[in-house]
Amino acid sequence: MTYDYDLFVIGAGSGGVRAARMSANLGAKVAIAEERYLGGTCVNVGCIPKKLFVYGSHFSEDFEESAAYGWHVGDTEFEWSTLLENKNREISRLNGIYRNLLESPGAEIFETHAELTDAHTVQVGDHQVTVDKVLVATGSWPTVPDFPGREHVQTSNDAFFFETLPERVIVVGGGYIAVEFAGIYQGLGIDTTLLYRGPLFLRGFDDSVREFVRDQLIEKGVNVRFNSVVEKVSVTNEGKVARLTDGSDVVADEVLYATGRRPFSSSCGLKHAGVLTDENAAILVDANYQTNVPNIYAIGDVIDRMQLTPVAIAEGMCIAYNLFGGESRQVSYENIPTSVFCQPNIGTVGPTEVAAQTTYANLHVYESSFRPLKLTMSDNQERTYMKLLVDGDTDRVVAAHMVGPEAGEIIQGLAVAIKAGATKADFDATIGIHPTAAEEFVTMRERSR
Repeated sequence: MTYDYDLFVIGAGSGGVRAARMSANLGAKVAIAEERYLGGTCVNVGCIPKKLFVYGSHFSEDFEESAAYGWHVGDTEFEWSTLLENKNREISRLNGIYRNLLESPGAEIFETHAELTDAHTVQVGDHQVTVDKVLVATGSWPTVPDFPGREHVQTSNDAFFFETLPERVIVVGGGYIAVEFAGIYQGLGIDTTLLYRGPLFLRGFDDSVREFVRDQLIEKGVNVRFNSVVEKVSVTNEGKVARLTDGSDVVADEVLYATGRRPFSSSCGLKHAGVLTDENAAILVDANYQTNVPNIYAIGDVIDRMQLTPVAIAEGMCIAYNLFGGESRQVSYENIPTSVFCQPNIGTVGPTEVAAQTTYANLHVYESSFRPLKLTMSDNQERTYMKLLVDGDTDRVVAAHMVGPEAGEIIQGLAVAIKAGATKADFDATIGIHPTAAEEFVTMRERSR
Protein backbone atom coordinates (compact mmCIF):
# COMPACT_ATOMS: atom_id res chain seq x y z
CA MET A 1 0.00 0.00 0.00
CA THR A 2 1.16 3.52 -0.74
CA TYR A 3 0.86 5.99 2.13
CA ASP A 4 0.81 9.77 2.14
CA TYR A 5 3.72 9.81 4.61
CA ASP A 6 6.41 7.40 5.72
CA LEU A 7 6.37 8.95 9.20
CA PHE A 8 3.79 11.13 10.90
CA VAL A 9 4.85 12.73 14.17
CA ILE A 10 2.22 13.98 16.62
CA GLY A 11 3.84 16.64 18.79
CA ALA A 12 6.60 19.10 17.87
CA GLY A 13 8.55 19.19 21.09
CA SER A 14 12.28 18.56 21.23
CA GLY A 15 11.97 14.79 20.74
CA GLY A 16 9.38 14.94 17.99
CA VAL A 17 11.23 17.62 16.06
CA ARG A 18 14.51 15.72 16.26
CA ALA A 19 12.88 12.50 15.03
CA ALA A 20 11.07 14.32 12.22
CA ARG A 21 14.00 16.29 10.86
CA MET A 22 16.51 13.43 11.09
CA SER A 23 14.05 11.06 9.40
CA ALA A 24 13.54 13.62 6.62
CA ASN A 25 17.31 13.97 6.28
CA LEU A 26 17.47 10.19 5.83
CA GLY A 27 15.05 10.38 2.91
CA ALA A 28 11.70 9.67 4.56
CA LYS A 29 8.58 11.61 3.66
CA VAL A 30 7.68 13.18 6.99
CA ALA A 31 4.87 15.26 8.44
CA ILE A 32 4.58 16.65 11.95
CA ALA A 33 1.55 18.13 13.71
CA GLU A 34 1.57 20.61 16.60
CA GLU A 35 -1.51 22.44 17.84
CA ARG A 36 0.19 24.70 20.42
CA TYR A 37 3.75 25.85 19.86
CA LEU A 38 6.81 24.59 18.04
CA GLY A 39 9.47 23.43 20.48
CA GLY A 40 7.08 21.97 23.03
CA THR A 41 7.27 22.45 26.77
CA CYS A 42 11.01 23.03 27.03
CA VAL A 43 11.16 25.96 24.64
CA ASN A 44 7.86 27.61 25.53
CA VAL A 45 6.89 26.88 29.14
CA GLY A 46 9.82 24.92 30.53
CA CYS A 47 13.59 24.79 30.52
CA ILE A 48 14.37 27.87 28.42
CA PRO A 49 12.04 30.55 29.87
CA LYS A 50 12.54 29.13 33.33
CA LYS A 51 16.30 29.54 33.17
CA LEU A 52 15.88 33.04 31.76
CA PHE A 53 13.75 33.81 34.82
CA VAL A 54 16.43 32.30 37.06
CA TYR A 55 19.04 34.59 35.50
CA GLY A 56 16.75 37.59 35.92
CA SER A 57 15.95 36.84 39.55
CA HIS A 58 19.59 36.39 40.54
CA PHE A 59 20.56 39.97 39.71
CA SER A 60 19.20 41.10 43.09
CA GLU A 61 22.04 39.18 44.76
CA ASP A 62 24.57 40.28 42.15
CA PHE A 63 23.81 43.93 42.86
CA GLU A 64 24.29 43.42 46.60
CA GLU A 65 27.53 41.47 46.17
CA SER A 66 28.99 44.08 43.82
CA ALA A 67 29.27 46.61 46.66
CA ALA A 68 32.04 44.55 48.23
CA TYR A 69 33.96 44.90 44.98
CA GLY A 70 33.72 48.68 44.92
CA TRP A 71 30.68 49.08 42.72
CA HIS A 72 27.99 51.60 43.68
CA VAL A 73 24.90 50.47 41.85
CA GLY A 74 22.48 52.84 43.55
CA ASP A 75 18.76 52.30 43.78
CA THR A 76 17.51 49.38 41.69
CA GLU A 77 14.05 48.70 40.40
CA PHE A 78 12.70 45.58 38.74
CA GLU A 79 10.24 45.82 35.85
CA TRP A 80 8.39 42.58 35.28
CA SER A 81 6.95 43.68 31.93
CA THR A 82 10.45 44.10 30.47
CA LEU A 83 11.51 40.60 31.48
CA LEU A 84 8.25 39.20 30.15
CA GLU A 85 8.52 41.04 26.83
CA ASN A 86 12.15 40.07 26.25
CA LYS A 87 11.44 36.46 27.22
CA ASN A 88 8.56 36.29 24.77
CA ARG A 89 10.73 37.72 22.00
CA GLU A 90 13.43 35.12 22.63
CA ILE A 91 10.89 32.29 22.63
CA SER A 92 9.48 33.56 19.32
CA ARG A 93 12.99 33.49 17.88
CA LEU A 94 13.42 29.88 19.01
CA ASN A 95 10.02 28.95 17.54
CA GLY A 96 11.33 30.22 14.21
CA ILE A 97 14.49 28.16 14.54
CA TYR A 98 12.44 25.02 15.15
CA ARG A 99 10.31 25.81 12.10
CA ASN A 100 13.43 26.11 9.96
CA LEU A 101 14.85 22.86 11.37
CA LEU A 102 11.75 21.08 10.11
CA GLU A 103 11.24 22.86 6.82
CA SER A 104 14.87 22.72 5.66
CA PRO A 105 14.96 18.90 5.21
CA GLY A 106 11.43 18.91 3.77
CA ALA A 107 9.23 17.88 6.71
CA GLU A 108 5.67 19.16 6.35
CA ILE A 109 4.27 21.04 9.34
CA PHE A 110 0.59 20.98 10.32
CA GLU A 111 -0.16 23.57 12.98
CA THR A 112 -3.40 21.99 14.09
CA HIS A 113 -4.75 19.15 16.21
CA ALA A 114 -3.99 15.63 14.99
CA GLU A 115 -5.30 12.30 16.21
CA LEU A 116 -5.33 8.72 15.09
CA THR A 117 -8.53 7.27 13.68
CA ASP A 118 -6.87 3.90 13.19
CA ALA A 119 -3.31 2.59 13.10
CA HIS A 120 -2.56 4.06 9.66
CA THR A 121 -4.88 7.06 9.46
CA VAL A 122 -4.51 10.46 11.12
CA GLN A 123 -7.19 13.10 11.29
CA VAL A 124 -5.34 16.38 10.75
CA GLY A 125 -7.62 19.34 11.28
CA ASP A 126 -10.49 18.86 8.84
CA HIS A 127 -8.94 16.17 6.64
CA GLN A 128 -7.34 12.74 6.89
CA VAL A 129 -3.95 11.44 5.79
CA THR A 130 -2.58 7.91 5.59
CA VAL A 131 0.71 7.04 7.25
CA ASP A 132 3.07 4.11 7.34
CA LYS A 133 4.56 4.78 10.77
CA VAL A 134 3.40 7.06 13.56
CA LEU A 135 5.44 8.62 16.34
CA VAL A 136 3.58 10.03 19.34
CA ALA A 137 5.65 12.70 21.11
CA THR A 138 2.96 14.74 22.83
CA GLY A 139 4.87 15.33 26.06
CA SER A 140 3.32 15.94 29.46
CA TRP A 141 1.04 18.46 31.12
CA PRO A 142 0.94 19.94 34.65
CA THR A 143 -1.49 18.24 37.03
CA VAL A 144 -3.44 19.78 39.88
CA PRO A 145 -5.17 17.52 42.42
CA ASP A 146 -8.91 17.81 42.91
CA PHE A 147 -9.77 19.96 45.93
CA PRO A 148 -12.16 22.83 46.70
CA GLY A 149 -10.92 25.99 45.03
CA ARG A 150 -8.57 24.38 42.52
CA GLU A 151 -9.95 26.83 39.92
CA HIS A 152 -8.16 29.62 41.81
CA VAL A 153 -4.65 28.21 41.39
CA GLN A 154 -2.09 28.47 38.58
CA THR A 155 0.38 25.98 37.13
CA SER A 156 3.90 26.37 35.77
CA ASN A 157 2.37 26.89 32.31
CA ASP A 158 0.62 30.01 33.61
CA ALA A 159 3.58 31.31 35.61
CA PHE A 160 5.43 32.39 32.48
CA PHE A 161 2.65 34.78 31.51
CA PHE A 162 1.47 36.56 34.68
CA GLU A 163 0.27 40.01 33.58
CA THR A 164 1.48 41.57 36.81
CA LEU A 165 4.00 40.31 39.31
CA PRO A 166 2.36 39.31 42.60
CA GLU A 167 3.72 40.60 45.89
CA ARG A 168 3.01 37.32 47.70
CA VAL A 169 3.18 33.81 46.24
CA ILE A 170 2.46 30.34 47.56
CA VAL A 171 4.23 27.55 45.68
CA VAL A 172 2.80 24.09 46.34
CA GLY A 173 4.92 21.05 45.54
CA GLY A 174 8.18 19.34 46.30
CA GLY A 175 9.66 18.57 42.90
CA TYR A 176 12.29 20.48 41.01
CA ILE A 177 9.78 22.83 39.35
CA ALA A 178 8.40 23.96 42.71
CA VAL A 179 11.86 24.51 44.16
CA GLU A 180 13.01 26.42 41.07
CA PHE A 181 10.03 28.76 41.07
CA ALA A 182 10.37 29.38 44.80
CA GLY A 183 13.92 30.60 44.13
CA ILE A 184 12.82 32.72 41.18
CA TYR A 185 10.09 34.47 43.13
CA GLN A 186 12.27 35.05 46.16
CA GLY A 187 14.99 36.55 43.97
CA LEU A 188 12.47 38.93 42.40
CA GLY A 189 11.60 40.25 45.85
CA ILE A 190 8.32 38.40 46.27
CA ASP A 191 7.20 37.14 49.66
CA THR A 192 7.45 33.41 48.89
CA THR A 193 6.05 30.42 50.79
CA LEU A 194 6.83 26.87 49.66
CA LEU A 195 4.41 24.22 50.88
CA TYR A 196 5.19 20.52 50.57
CA ARG A 197 3.16 17.63 51.93
CA GLY A 198 6.21 15.50 52.81
CA PRO A 199 9.06 15.89 55.31
CA LEU A 200 11.66 16.92 52.67
CA PHE A 201 11.39 17.99 49.04
CA LEU A 202 13.25 16.81 45.90
CA ARG A 203 12.45 13.13 46.38
CA GLY A 204 14.75 10.99 44.24
CA PHE A 205 17.78 13.24 44.69
CA ASP A 206 20.63 12.50 47.08
CA ASP A 207 19.59 13.12 50.69
CA SER A 208 22.62 15.30 51.39
CA VAL A 209 21.71 17.45 48.40
CA ARG A 210 18.08 17.73 49.52
CA GLU A 211 19.04 18.80 53.01
CA PHE A 212 21.62 21.28 51.75
CA VAL A 213 19.15 22.91 49.33
CA ARG A 214 16.56 23.15 52.11
CA ASP A 215 19.01 25.05 54.32
CA GLN A 216 20.05 27.36 51.47
CA LEU A 217 16.46 28.25 50.57
CA ILE A 218 15.67 29.05 54.18
CA GLU A 219 18.84 31.14 54.45
CA LYS A 220 17.73 33.12 51.38
CA GLY A 221 14.38 33.91 52.95
CA VAL A 222 11.95 31.43 51.42
CA ASN A 223 9.29 30.39 53.95
CA VAL A 224 9.65 26.63 53.60
CA ARG A 225 6.89 24.59 55.26
CA PHE A 226 7.05 20.80 55.14
CA ASN A 227 4.30 18.34 56.10
CA SER A 228 1.81 20.94 54.88
CA VAL A 229 -1.24 19.82 52.92
CA VAL A 230 -3.64 22.26 51.28
CA GLU A 231 -7.27 21.50 52.10
CA LYS A 232 -8.87 24.26 50.03
CA VAL A 233 -8.17 27.59 48.36
CA SER A 234 -10.58 30.51 48.56
CA VAL A 235 -10.57 34.12 47.40
CA THR A 236 -11.15 36.91 49.93
CA ASN A 237 -10.50 40.64 50.15
CA GLU A 238 -7.05 39.79 51.53
CA GLY A 239 -6.12 37.66 48.55
CA LYS A 240 -6.06 33.94 47.85
CA VAL A 241 -6.21 31.93 51.06
CA ALA A 242 -4.79 28.42 51.29
CA ARG A 243 -6.36 26.58 54.21
CA LEU A 244 -4.10 23.76 55.39
CA THR A 245 -5.26 20.53 56.98
CA ASP A 246 -3.78 21.64 60.31
CA GLY A 247 -6.28 24.51 60.33
CA SER A 248 -3.81 27.29 59.54
CA ASP A 249 -4.14 29.75 56.64
CA VAL A 250 -1.56 31.12 54.25
CA VAL A 251 -2.52 34.21 52.26
CA ALA A 252 -1.01 35.26 48.93
CA ASP A 253 -1.82 36.99 45.66
CA GLU A 254 -1.17 33.86 43.61
CA VAL A 255 -1.05 30.15 44.37
CA LEU A 256 1.21 28.15 42.04
CA TYR A 257 0.75 24.39 41.94
CA ALA A 258 3.80 22.41 40.86
CA THR A 259 2.67 18.99 41.99
CA GLY A 260 3.72 16.93 39.01
CA ARG A 261 3.25 16.40 35.29
CA ARG A 262 1.18 13.69 33.62
CA PRO A 263 1.80 12.17 30.18
CA PHE A 264 -0.39 14.03 27.68
CA SER A 265 -1.81 11.07 25.78
CA SER A 266 -5.56 11.46 26.05
CA SER A 267 -6.32 13.50 22.94
CA CYS A 268 -4.33 11.86 20.15
CA GLY A 269 -6.68 8.95 19.39
CA LEU A 270 -4.69 6.12 20.94
CA LYS A 271 -7.83 4.12 21.73
CA HIS A 272 -8.94 4.22 18.10
CA ALA A 273 -5.65 2.59 17.12
CA GLY A 274 -5.61 0.16 20.05
CA VAL A 275 -2.48 1.59 21.70
CA LEU A 276 -2.08 0.64 25.35
CA THR A 277 -1.26 3.05 28.21
CA ASP A 278 -0.63 2.47 31.90
CA GLU A 279 -2.65 3.78 34.88
CA ASN A 280 -0.81 7.12 34.70
CA ALA A 281 -1.61 7.59 30.99
CA ALA A 282 1.96 6.81 29.92
CA ILE A 283 2.17 5.02 26.56
CA LEU A 284 3.62 1.54 26.97
CA VAL A 285 6.62 0.89 24.71
CA ASP A 286 9.40 -1.66 24.42
CA ALA A 287 13.16 -1.04 24.26
CA ASN A 288 12.76 0.28 20.69
CA TYR A 289 9.93 2.68 21.65
CA GLN A 290 7.44 0.50 19.81
CA THR A 291 3.93 0.22 21.21
CA ASN A 292 1.74 -2.87 21.12
CA VAL A 293 0.63 -1.66 17.66
CA PRO A 294 3.67 -2.46 15.47
CA ASN A 295 3.71 0.70 13.32
CA ILE A 296 3.14 3.15 16.21
CA TYR A 297 6.00 4.45 18.38
CA ALA A 298 6.27 6.89 21.27
CA ILE A 299 9.07 8.84 22.95
CA GLY A 300 9.66 11.57 25.51
CA ASP A 301 7.52 12.59 28.46
CA VAL A 302 4.51 10.72 27.12
CA ILE A 303 6.24 7.39 27.88
CA ASP A 304 7.27 8.70 31.32
CA ARG A 305 10.68 7.06 31.53
CA MET A 306 12.75 10.14 32.23
CA GLN A 307 11.21 13.56 31.66
CA LEU A 308 14.29 15.38 30.36
CA THR A 309 14.65 17.22 27.06
CA PRO A 310 18.03 15.68 26.08
CA VAL A 311 16.60 12.21 26.76
CA ALA A 312 13.67 12.85 24.42
CA ILE A 313 16.11 14.10 21.78
CA ALA A 314 18.25 10.96 22.13
CA GLU A 315 15.13 8.81 21.82
CA GLY A 316 14.11 10.75 18.71
CA MET A 317 17.51 10.03 17.17
CA CYS A 318 16.96 6.33 17.80
CA ILE A 319 13.59 6.42 16.03
CA ALA A 320 15.03 8.13 12.95
CA TYR A 321 18.14 6.00 12.53
CA ASN A 322 16.43 2.72 13.41
CA LEU A 323 13.44 3.21 11.12
CA PHE A 324 15.13 4.90 8.18
CA GLY A 325 18.86 4.40 8.64
CA GLY A 326 19.03 0.65 9.11
CA GLU A 327 20.55 0.92 12.59
CA SER A 328 19.65 -0.58 15.97
CA ARG A 329 20.29 2.26 18.39
CA GLN A 330 19.14 2.32 22.01
CA VAL A 331 19.41 4.97 24.71
CA SER A 332 21.28 4.05 27.87
CA TYR A 333 19.41 5.47 30.87
CA GLU A 334 22.35 4.84 33.18
CA ASN A 335 24.34 7.82 34.45
CA ILE A 336 22.23 10.49 32.80
CA PRO A 337 23.32 13.87 34.21
CA THR A 338 20.74 16.42 35.22
CA SER A 339 20.52 19.83 36.79
CA VAL A 340 17.95 21.71 38.86
CA PHE A 341 18.08 25.48 38.46
CA CYS A 342 17.15 26.31 41.99
CA GLN A 343 19.37 28.87 43.70
CA PRO A 344 22.05 27.66 44.19
CA ASN A 345 21.86 25.12 41.33
CA ILE A 346 21.94 21.34 41.65
CA GLY A 347 24.02 19.19 39.32
CA THR A 348 24.05 15.42 39.60
CA VAL A 349 25.11 12.29 37.75
CA GLY A 350 24.93 8.71 38.98
CA PRO A 351 23.03 7.12 41.86
CA THR A 352 22.24 8.66 45.22
CA GLU A 353 24.24 7.49 48.22
CA VAL A 354 21.33 5.36 49.47
CA ALA A 355 20.89 3.72 46.04
CA ALA A 356 24.65 3.18 45.64
CA GLN A 357 24.82 1.39 48.98
CA THR A 358 22.56 -1.34 47.61
CA THR A 359 24.91 -1.90 44.64
CA TYR A 360 28.37 -1.33 46.09
CA ALA A 361 29.20 -3.14 49.33
CA ASN A 362 32.34 -1.07 49.84
CA LEU A 363 31.12 2.44 49.04
CA HIS A 364 33.48 5.33 49.74
CA VAL A 365 31.95 8.79 50.23
CA TYR A 366 33.87 12.03 49.71
CA GLU A 367 32.24 15.38 50.35
CA SER A 368 33.09 19.02 50.79
CA SER A 369 31.23 22.19 51.70
CA PHE A 370 32.65 25.69 51.40
CA ARG A 371 31.80 29.30 50.73
CA PRO A 372 32.58 30.25 47.10
CA LEU A 373 35.47 32.68 46.65
CA LYS A 374 33.22 35.23 44.94
CA LEU A 375 31.11 35.57 48.07
CA THR A 376 33.90 35.79 50.66
CA MET A 377 34.04 39.59 50.46
CA SER A 378 30.26 40.01 50.67
CA ASP A 379 27.61 39.31 53.28
CA ASN A 380 26.10 36.51 51.20
CA GLN A 381 26.34 33.33 53.27
CA GLU A 382 25.51 30.95 50.43
CA ARG A 383 27.60 27.80 50.44
CA THR A 384 28.54 25.15 47.88
CA TYR A 385 28.32 21.40 48.47
CA MET A 386 30.05 18.58 46.56
CA LYS A 387 29.98 14.81 46.88
CA LEU A 388 31.72 11.93 45.12
CA LEU A 389 30.68 8.29 45.48
CA VAL A 390 33.38 5.71 44.79
CA ASP A 391 33.22 1.93 44.50
CA GLY A 392 35.95 0.98 46.96
CA ASP A 393 36.54 -2.40 45.34
CA THR A 394 37.37 -0.99 41.89
CA ASP A 395 38.16 2.66 42.76
CA ARG A 396 35.69 3.70 40.05
CA VAL A 397 33.80 6.97 40.62
CA VAL A 398 30.12 6.07 40.33
CA ALA A 399 28.41 9.38 41.12
CA ALA A 400 28.98 13.10 41.57
CA HIS A 401 26.54 15.49 43.23
CA MET A 402 26.82 19.25 43.61
CA VAL A 403 24.87 22.23 44.90
CA GLY A 404 26.35 25.57 43.92
CA PRO A 405 26.66 28.20 41.18
CA GLU A 406 26.82 26.70 37.67
CA ALA A 407 26.55 23.17 39.07
CA GLY A 408 25.13 21.91 35.80
CA GLU A 409 28.07 23.29 33.82
CA ILE A 410 30.52 21.53 36.15
CA ILE A 411 28.69 18.20 36.38
CA GLN A 412 28.40 17.92 32.58
CA GLY A 413 32.17 17.40 32.33
CA LEU A 414 32.22 14.96 35.21
CA ALA A 415 29.44 12.99 33.53
CA VAL A 416 31.81 12.25 30.65
CA ALA A 417 34.46 10.98 33.08
CA ILE A 418 31.99 8.82 34.99
CA LYS A 419 30.49 7.44 31.76
CA ALA A 420 34.02 6.58 30.65
CA GLY A 421 34.73 4.69 33.90
CA ALA A 422 37.22 7.08 35.52
CA THR A 423 38.63 6.04 38.88
CA LYS A 424 39.20 8.10 41.98
CA ALA A 425 42.92 7.82 41.20
CA ASP A 426 42.20 9.44 37.81
CA PHE A 427 40.40 12.29 39.57
CA ASP A 428 43.25 12.68 42.07
CA ALA A 429 45.84 12.72 39.28
CA THR A 430 44.01 15.49 37.43
CA ILE A 431 45.43 18.95 38.04
CA GLY A 432 42.79 21.36 39.25
CA ILE A 433 42.03 24.75 37.69
CA HIS A 434 42.72 27.27 40.43
CA PRO A 435 40.91 29.12 41.81
CA THR A 436 37.62 27.49 40.83
CA ALA A 437 34.91 25.59 42.63
CA ALA A 438 35.29 22.74 40.13
CA GLU A 439 38.82 21.97 41.31
CA GLU A 440 37.36 20.67 44.56
CA PHE A 441 36.25 17.54 42.73
CA VAL A 442 39.89 16.62 42.01
CA THR A 443 41.28 17.60 45.42
CA MET A 444 39.01 15.60 47.74
CA ARG A 445 41.45 13.25 49.45
CA GLU A 446 39.86 12.35 52.79
CA ARG A 447 36.83 10.09 52.90
CA SER A 448 33.80 11.29 54.84
CA ARG A 449 32.58 7.73 55.40
